[in-house]
Amino acid sequence: MGVDRVLTAVLGAFALILLLSGLVGRQRRLSSWTGAAFAGAAAFAAYHDAFWAMVVLGLIAFTAAFASVDLFELGWRLRFSLAASVAGLAFLVLWPTLPALTDGKVPCPAYIRDHVGFRLVAGLDLRGGLRLVYAVDVDAAIKDKRDSYYEDMRREAARVLGLVKSDGKNDEIPSDDAYAKLREKVEIEAPRAPANVIRVKVKEGTDPSKLDDRFLEKFRSELSFTRTADQRNLEFKVKSSVETSIRERAVGQAKDIIARRVDELGLREAAVSTREEDIIVEVPGEDEKAFSTIREIISKTARLEFKLLDDDTDFFGKLQPTLQKESLPEGLEFQQENAPIGRDEEGSQRSRTNTFAILNKLPNETTTQTLQRFREWVATLPVPADREIGYEVLKRTVDENTGKEEERGFRTFFLKSRAEVTGDQIRDAGASPQQGGAGLGGWVVNLTFNDNGGRIFERITEANVKRRFAIILDGRVSSAPVIQNKISGGHCQITLGSGDPEAQLRDARQLELVLRSGALPAPISPSNEQRIGASLGSDSIKLAVQGTLGGTTLVLLFMLVYYHRAGLIADIAVALNLFLQLAVLASFGASMTLPGIAGLALTVGMSVDNNILINERIREEIGLGKSMRAAVDVGYKRALAAIVDGHVTTVIAGVVLMQYGTGPLKGFAVTLMVGVICNVFTGVVVTRLMFDLWVRWIGRSGQLDMG
Repeated sequence: MGVDRVLTAVLGAFALILLLSGLVGRQRRLSSWTGAAFAGAAAFAAYHDAFWAMVVLGLIAFTAAFASVDLFELGWRLRFSLAASVAGLAFLVLWPTLPALTDGKVPCPAYIRDHVGFRLVAGLDLRGGLRLVYAVDVDAAIKDKRDSYYEDMRREAARVLGLVKSDGKNDEIPSDDAYAKLREKVEIEAPRAPANVIRVKVKEGTDPSKLDDRFLEKFRSELSFTRTADQRNLEFKVKSSVETSIRERAVGQAKDIIARRVDELGLREAAVSTREEDIIVEVPGEDEKAFSTIREIISKTARLEFKLLDDDTDFFGKLQPTLQKESLPEGLEFQQENAPIGRDEEGSQRSRTNTFAILNKLPNETTTQTLQRFREWVATLPVPADREIGYEVLKRTVDENTGKEEERGFRTFFLKSRAEVTGDQIRDAGASPQQGGAGLGGWVVNLTFNDNGGRIFERITEANVKRRFAIILDGRVSSAPVIQNKISGGHCQITLGSGDPEAQLRDARQLELVLRSGALPAPISPSNEQRIGASLGSDSIKLAVQGTLGGTTLVLLFMLVYYHRAGLIADIAVALNLFLQLAVLASFGASMTLPGIAGLALTVGMSVDNNILINERIREEIGLGKSMRAAVDVGYKRALAAIVDGHVTTVIAGVVLMQYGTGPLKGFAVTLMVGVICNVFTGVVVTRLMFDLWVRWIGRSGQLDMG
C-alpha cells in the first residue's frame, strides 16, 4: 500500500472523527465540521498525489479541529494552531536537508525527498566548486515583443484596408498576396535598431484616415506613438514601463528555466540566483564532466520555431550577378537546388531551381565564428522586412566506419519571418531511435503540441503540402523537410540525421531536456566563470561551526541559570527561531556560507535580547505587586515597542546591505532579515503562548519563577 493511500486513509479517518464530534458537541459544531471538510479535502488531495495541497488543507483542518477543543479562550487556541502549523511546515521543508546536517542521524523518507524539493546546501566558500555568471540579453526579449506587435499591426492594417475578410469575430489570416498588396499601400517597418520601435508610412494614393483611433486603440496600452501633421507617418515605441516588465519577466523566467534544467540533471545541490540582469549558477564539487554538461545545457536557449520557406523567390539567384562584382567573404560559394513550391492543379509536386549560399569554415576558425561572419555579410544584403535568411550547418563524414562527422560550414534558406509555430506550444518532448536502430537510422526527438499548437500545425501543413517547413532551434535550421500531407494529431519529429550515433544520442538527450524544461525567454551569454576552491579549510569550517554552536550553548545556559523557568521558555524560542531560519533559507534555495553562519549567530543574540526585555518587564510588574497574569500582559505590551524599534532599525541596515553589498554581504543581509522576521514571531507569539500556558495551568498554584 503506497504512502499516498495511507495518508488518504489517515486524513479520511480524521475527517470522520471531526464530523462525529460535531454531532455530539453542539457548541463546537461549526469548528468541527469546518475541520472535517478540510480534512476530507486533504484526503482527496492525498489520493491524487497533490502533496502541497494536502499539506495546506491538512494544516487548516488541524487549526479548525484545535479551535473546537475546550481549552482556554479561542484566541489562544488559534495562536497555538498558527505556531504549531508554522513549526510543522518548517520541519517538513527542512526535513530533506536534515540527513546532511546531522550526518545521517535524522533520516528522511523517500516519499518526502521526492515531494519536497527544498534543499539547504553548503556554499562555495565551504565546499568549493564552479561559479557561472550568465548575462540575459533582455534587449532580445524586448525585440521579440516588438516583433509580435509588428505582426499584429500588419494583420490589423490588412483588415482595416479591406485586404482580408472579416466578420468582426473571426478575422481571416492574411495570405502572402494580401501582404504584398499591403506593402503597396502601407510600409510597416520593424528596424534592427532601435529594437523597440515600429515605423508606419502610408503611401500616396492610400487614405491615412483608415488608420484611425480604432486601429490605434489596439496598441495604445503598451505602445506610445507620434504622428506627423499629414498623418502619413507614425512611429510606435514600446513604453518604458512595459520594457521594465519585460526585463524583469525575462530574468525571472530565465532563472526558473535554468533551475529546472539543473534540477533535471540531478544536481539538487546546485544553487541558481539572480543579480540585476545576471543569472548566477553555483555548483559545489569537483566533477569536471558534470561541469561541462552544465555549461552545454544552460547555454542552450532552446528557442524552437517552425517557419515556412519562400521557395517561390530565388533571392540569391537575383542578387548573384550584382554580388559577383563585389568583394565576397572568403569561403563563400553559390549552389543551386531543385526547390519544391507546392502542387499543381493535378496534385503533382511543382519545383523550381533556386540558388543558395554556402560559407565554408576557414582553417583555425570555429563554427560560431563562421556563422557570425556569415550573418555579418548577409546583414548588408537587401532582405525584405518580412523575410529572413536561415542557416543550416553542413557536415562532412571523416570516418566511414564509425560515421563520425565534423562541421564544414553553413548553407542558407530564404524564410518567411513569421514563426507559424513556436516552442511555447509544445507540451512534451522525448528522444528515441528511428526505425532500424540507433546505429542505422539515427535518433529523433518526438514533439507533442498542446491543443492550440496542434490545430495551428494541422492548418499550416494542410495549406502548404509539397512545400518546405524549416525547424529552427536556437537560430539555426535543424532541418527543412517537405510537407508531404496534412499532419494532424499534434505530433511531429525533429530528425537529427545520420552519422555518429553517440553524438546523436547526446544531442537528442540534451534537446529533449531543454525542450521539456522550456525555452529561455531571451538568449544568455556567459559573462564570468570561476573555479573556486574552498576558501576555508576543513579545520577552519569546523572551528567556525564549533564557535557558533559553543556561543549559542553558553547563551542558552546563561538564560536558563539566570531566569530559571522563564529562561527555559526563552531557550525553546531561540531553538525554534534557529530552526525556522534554516527552513526559510532552504525554501529560498539558499546556500549556507560563512557570512550566513555569522548572520545566524547574530540573530540568536537578538532573539535572546527580545526575551531579556520581556522577562525584565515581567519582573518589574511582579515587584510592583501585580498578579502573575497581569504581569505577563503588561510586560509584553511594554516590551513590544522596544522590540519593534530594534528590529526595524536592523531591517533598514539589512536592506542597505542588500542594495549596495555584493556576494558575502548579500548573503549576510538575507540571513539577517530572515532572522528578524523569525525573531518577532518566536519572541512575541511563541513565548507568549508558553507564558500563558504556564500562568493559567502549571503556575496557577504558585508564583511565577523568574529567577
